[in-house]
Amino acid sequence: MKTLLLTGFEPFLKFTINPTMRIVEELNGQVVGNYKIHSEILSVDFKKSGAQLLEHLKTVQPDALISLGLAGGRFKMTPERIAINVNDGEPDNSGNVPVDEAIEELGPDGYMSTLPIRKMVNRLTEAGLPAEVSNTAGTYLCNNVMYQGLHYAKKLNKRMPAGFIHIPASHELAIEHGKIPSWSHEDLTKAILTCIKALSEDE
Repeated sequence: MKTLLLTGFEPFLKFTINPTMRIVEELNGQVVGNYKIHSEILSVDFKKSGAQLLEHLKTVQPDALISLGLAGGRFKMTPERIAINVNDGEPDNSGNVPVDEAIEELGPDGYMSTLPIRKMVNRLTEAGLPAEVSNTAGTYLCNNVMYQGLHYAKKLNKRMPAGFIHIPASHELAIEHGKIPSWSHEDLTKAILTCIKALSEDE
Protein backbone atom coordinates (compact mmCIF):
# COMPACT_ATOMS: atom_id res chain seq x y z
CA MET A 1 0.00 0.00 0.00
CA LYS A 2 1.33 3.42 -0.97
CA THR A 3 1.06 6.56 1.15
CA LEU A 4 -0.43 9.87 0.03
CA LEU A 5 0.39 12.97 2.03
CA LEU A 6 -2.69 15.21 1.84
CA THR A 7 -2.38 18.73 3.26
CA GLY A 8 -4.79 21.55 3.94
CA PHE A 9 -4.56 25.00 5.50
CA GLU A 10 -5.91 26.75 8.57
CA PRO A 11 -8.31 29.72 8.11
CA PHE A 12 -6.76 32.94 6.78
CA LEU A 13 -7.45 36.58 5.90
CA LYS A 14 -11.22 37.19 5.70
CA PHE A 15 -12.01 33.47 5.53
CA THR A 16 -12.76 32.34 9.09
CA ILE A 17 -13.47 28.80 7.85
CA ASN A 18 -11.13 26.83 5.62
CA PRO A 19 -12.95 23.85 4.10
CA THR A 20 -9.65 22.12 3.28
CA MET A 21 -9.18 21.49 7.01
CA ARG A 22 -12.38 19.48 7.35
CA ILE A 23 -11.73 17.53 4.16
CA VAL A 24 -8.21 16.41 5.04
CA GLU A 25 -9.17 15.61 8.63
CA GLU A 26 -12.05 13.41 7.48
CA LEU A 27 -9.96 11.62 4.85
CA ASN A 28 -7.03 10.90 7.18
CA GLY A 29 -6.40 7.15 7.32
CA GLN A 30 -8.76 6.29 4.48
CA VAL A 31 -7.67 4.05 1.62
CA VAL A 32 -8.41 5.32 -1.89
CA GLY A 33 -7.21 3.28 -4.83
CA ASN A 34 -3.59 2.35 -4.18
CA TYR A 35 -3.13 4.99 -1.49
CA LYS A 36 -3.58 5.27 2.25
CA ILE A 37 -4.06 8.92 3.15
CA HIS A 38 -1.95 10.69 5.77
CA SER A 39 -3.33 14.18 6.45
CA GLU A 40 -1.71 17.30 7.86
CA ILE A 41 -2.83 20.92 8.37
CA LEU A 42 -0.34 23.68 7.52
CA SER A 43 -0.02 27.20 8.94
CA VAL A 44 -0.79 30.20 6.78
CA ASP A 45 2.64 31.67 7.44
CA PHE A 46 5.32 32.37 4.84
CA LYS A 47 8.05 31.58 7.37
CA LYS A 48 6.53 28.35 8.71
CA SER A 49 4.35 26.54 6.18
CA GLY A 50 7.16 25.39 3.88
CA ALA A 51 9.22 24.09 6.79
CA GLN A 52 6.17 22.27 8.13
CA LEU A 53 5.55 20.63 4.76
CA LEU A 54 9.19 19.56 4.42
CA GLU A 55 9.15 18.07 7.91
CA HIS A 56 6.02 16.07 7.09
CA LEU A 57 7.60 14.88 3.83
CA LYS A 58 10.73 13.73 5.65
CA THR A 59 8.74 12.02 8.42
CA VAL A 60 6.01 10.38 6.33
CA GLN A 61 8.14 9.63 3.24
CA PRO A 62 5.00 9.58 1.06
CA ASP A 63 4.75 8.13 -2.42
CA ALA A 64 2.65 11.11 -3.56
CA LEU A 65 1.73 14.59 -2.35
CA ILE A 66 -1.50 16.53 -2.91
CA SER A 67 -1.87 19.91 -1.21
CA LEU A 68 -5.26 21.60 -1.02
CA GLY A 69 -6.07 25.28 -0.72
CA LEU A 70 -9.15 27.47 -0.66
CA ALA A 71 -9.72 29.77 -3.63
CA GLY A 72 -12.64 31.81 -2.34
CA GLY A 73 -14.38 33.14 -5.45
CA ARG A 74 -13.60 30.27 -7.81
CA PHE A 75 -16.58 28.11 -8.70
CA LYS A 76 -14.70 25.12 -10.14
CA MET A 77 -12.28 22.56 -8.80
CA THR A 78 -8.92 23.71 -10.18
CA PRO A 79 -5.78 21.55 -10.18
CA GLU A 80 -2.82 23.89 -10.62
CA ARG A 81 -0.45 23.55 -13.58
CA ILE A 82 2.56 25.51 -12.27
CA ALA A 83 4.16 26.95 -9.13
CA ILE A 84 6.48 29.96 -9.46
CA ASN A 85 9.45 30.96 -7.31
CA VAL A 86 7.85 34.04 -5.76
CA ASN A 87 6.34 34.99 -2.42
CA ASP A 88 4.21 38.11 -2.65
CA GLY A 89 0.79 39.20 -1.51
CA GLU A 90 -1.41 40.08 1.40
CA PRO A 91 -0.31 39.60 5.02
CA ASP A 92 -0.23 36.03 6.28
CA ASN A 93 -1.65 35.05 9.67
CA SER A 94 1.52 36.30 11.39
CA GLY A 95 1.57 39.61 9.58
CA ASN A 96 4.41 38.77 7.18
CA VAL A 97 4.14 40.66 3.88
CA PRO A 98 6.84 39.49 1.43
CA VAL A 99 7.33 41.51 -1.75
CA ASP A 100 8.91 39.89 -4.82
CA GLU A 101 10.69 37.41 -2.54
CA ALA A 102 12.20 34.20 -3.91
CA ILE A 103 10.99 31.00 -2.26
CA GLU A 104 14.32 29.33 -3.08
CA GLU A 105 17.19 31.72 -3.89
CA LEU A 106 18.89 29.26 -6.23
CA GLY A 107 15.73 27.46 -7.32
CA PRO A 108 14.28 27.47 -10.84
CA ASP A 109 11.70 30.07 -11.83
CA GLY A 110 8.93 27.48 -11.73
CA TYR A 111 7.89 23.85 -11.44
CA MET A 112 5.16 22.10 -13.39
CA SER A 113 2.79 19.88 -11.42
CA THR A 114 3.62 16.19 -11.64
CA LEU A 115 0.05 15.16 -10.81
CA PRO A 116 -2.15 13.89 -13.67
CA ILE A 117 -4.06 17.18 -13.70
CA ARG A 118 -5.75 16.66 -17.06
CA LYS A 119 -6.99 13.23 -16.04
CA MET A 120 -8.23 14.72 -12.76
CA VAL A 121 -10.21 17.38 -14.61
CA ASN A 122 -11.64 14.80 -17.02
CA ARG A 123 -12.71 12.49 -14.17
CA LEU A 124 -14.28 15.41 -12.29
CA THR A 125 -16.31 16.60 -15.26
CA GLU A 126 -17.39 13.02 -16.02
CA ALA A 127 -18.71 12.90 -12.44
CA GLY A 128 -20.67 16.11 -12.96
CA LEU A 129 -18.27 18.21 -10.90
CA PRO A 130 -17.17 21.47 -12.60
CA ALA A 131 -13.39 21.59 -13.05
CA GLU A 132 -10.62 23.07 -15.16
CA VAL A 133 -6.84 23.28 -15.10
CA SER A 134 -5.64 26.53 -13.52
CA ASN A 135 -2.55 28.26 -14.86
CA THR A 136 -1.86 30.30 -11.75
CA ALA A 137 -1.63 29.32 -8.12
CA GLY A 138 -1.02 32.98 -7.28
CA THR A 139 1.94 34.08 -5.14
CA TYR A 140 0.45 33.45 -1.69
CA LEU A 141 0.85 30.39 0.56
CA CYS A 142 -0.75 27.93 -1.87
CA ASN A 143 1.88 28.66 -4.51
CA ASN A 144 4.59 28.58 -1.83
CA VAL A 145 3.63 25.11 -0.64
CA MET A 146 3.23 23.75 -4.17
CA TYR A 147 6.67 25.05 -5.13
CA GLN A 148 8.35 23.68 -2.02
CA GLY A 149 6.84 20.22 -2.44
CA LEU A 150 7.98 20.00 -6.06
CA HIS A 151 11.41 21.42 -5.21
CA TYR A 152 11.84 18.77 -2.52
CA ALA A 153 11.01 16.00 -4.98
CA LYS A 154 13.34 17.41 -7.64
CA LYS A 155 16.23 17.96 -5.25
CA LEU A 156 16.05 14.41 -3.91
CA ASN A 157 15.31 12.97 -7.36
CA LYS A 158 12.17 11.40 -5.91
CA ARG A 159 9.64 9.86 -8.30
CA MET A 160 6.85 11.35 -6.21
CA PRO A 161 3.83 12.85 -7.98
CA ALA A 162 3.18 16.20 -6.34
CA GLY A 163 1.02 19.23 -6.88
CA PHE A 164 -1.78 21.45 -5.70
CA ILE A 165 -5.56 21.65 -6.05
CA HIS A 166 -7.57 24.78 -5.31
CA ILE A 167 -11.13 24.23 -4.14
CA PRO A 168 -14.18 26.55 -3.98
CA ALA A 169 -15.69 27.70 -0.72
CA SER A 170 -18.05 25.48 1.23
CA HIS A 171 -21.68 26.54 1.75
CA GLU A 172 -20.86 27.17 5.42
CA LEU A 173 -18.13 29.65 4.50
CA ALA A 174 -20.18 31.29 1.74
CA ILE A 175 -23.09 31.96 4.10
CA GLU A 176 -20.71 33.64 6.54
CA HIS A 177 -18.80 35.54 3.84
CA GLY A 178 -21.86 36.58 1.86
CA LYS A 179 -20.53 37.11 -1.67
CA ILE A 180 -18.72 34.03 -2.99
CA PRO A 181 -19.86 30.90 -4.87
CA SER A 182 -19.81 27.64 -2.97
CA TRP A 183 -20.12 23.86 -3.04
CA SER A 184 -21.50 21.47 -0.46
CA HIS A 185 -18.95 19.80 1.78
CA GLU A 186 -20.06 16.46 0.36
CA ASP A 187 -19.29 17.53 -3.21
CA LEU A 188 -15.96 19.07 -2.23
CA THR A 189 -14.95 15.81 -0.58
CA LYS A 190 -16.24 13.75 -3.50
CA ALA A 191 -14.12 15.88 -5.83
CA ILE A 192 -10.93 15.30 -3.86
CA LEU A 193 -11.62 11.56 -3.71
CA THR A 194 -12.15 11.63 -7.48
CA CYS A 195 -8.77 13.33 -7.95
CA ILE A 196 -7.03 10.77 -5.74
CA LYS A 197 -8.63 7.93 -7.71
CA ALA A 198 -7.38 9.54 -10.94
CA LEU A 199 -3.89 9.65 -9.47
CA SER A 200 -4.13 5.98 -8.55
CA GLU A 201 -5.37 5.09 -12.05
CA ASP A 202 -2.48 6.94 -13.63
CA GLU A 203 0.14 4.56 -12.26
